[in-house]
Amino acid sequence: MEWTRSGDDLFVRIDPGEEIHTSLQKLADEVGFDAAAITSGIGRTRDTLYGYMNEEGVYIRRKLASPSELVSLSGNIARTQDGKAFTHIHCCWSDDDNNVHAGHMFQSVVHVVAEIHIRILLQAIMTRCPLPDVELLGLHFS
Repeated sequence: MEWTRSGDDLFVRIDPGEEIHTSLQKLADEVGFDAAAITSGIGRTRDTLYGYMNEEGVYIRRKLASPSELVSLSGNIARTQDGKAFTHIHCCWSDDDNNVHAGHMFQSVVHVVAEIHIRILLQAIMTRCPLPDVELLGLHFS
């Protein structure tokens, strides 16, 4: 992974074999921010686990094992109550037949490259806290 900074903006290149969540969490610790918006991302990934939250608040997970084009990525970076970086990302992928797969990204490994823009929110503190009856950690602001 390499990155560059211009003011509150980071532009990140994640390289083959690196997992996106892990890389962005490492970046948050390295740069030292508590809140950010992930505004865009493109690339090609593999070993993807994605899905959606059903009406009972349970995530349904699906595998997208073959390499696919990452056509859109967005989300945010916050901290958990114990201070760990937490990424919440949604994506759209296109397989080699141009079928679109979309949803919450649980895992995705870079196959060729991922290029991601992040806007650091310097004046914000965002904390992820457990919510009753759902798997999602809720976003709270300080």
